[in-house]
Amino acid sequence: MNQALLVIEAQQELIDGNEKEKSVFNKDRLLDTINSVIIKALESNSSVVFVRDKDVSDGEGEGFQIHPVIKVPPSAKIFDKKATNSFYGTALKDYLENMGVEHLVIMGCKTEYCIDTAVRMGTINGFDVTLVEDGHSTTDSSILSAEKIINHHNKILHGHDNVDHFSVVRNSNDDLFKPIHNNYR
Repeated sequence: MNQALLVIEAQQELIDGNEKEKSVFNKDRLLDTINSVIIKALESNSSVVFVRDKDVSDGEGEGFQIHPVIKVPPSAKIFDKKATNSFYGTALKDYLENMGVEHLVIMGCKTEYCIDTAVRMGTINGFDVTLVEDGHSTTDSSILSAEKIINHHNKILHGHDNVDHFSVVRNSNDDLFKPIHNNYR
């Protein structure tokens, strides 16, 4: 089975924050987790794909780039998007289908926006999805802390389905590239 790690909006300005926006919750742990899962992806011969948002840092400069702490493999594919949905207006779906990917492991930012959408759209677009429980983050909203937003999404996205394909939530310490979806079918 072909698999891919999809790292969404792991961009310097989004993770570190700026004069208007705080850094994401537990940013150092998030960066460490992304790097550890990239290693697992490479060890399992899975593709590594990054998606950057053109709204971050006005789509330019260091703030727009993938965070410098992240060890981007030379083989990684990078897509840029202009919407919350990583599949909208990008060649992501075509790329994954051409690579024969059946299972996506998803992580990155921000939990309630692009991560939630990617998990749901991944299942709609014919992929089984694993969301990395400790591999996504966000900032506080006006009504919920970042930690509560993350915990809520980990709960509601575990077992989310679209008839033939669904998502599970697993910790980064798990063997993420040995899918467990068939245990639930």
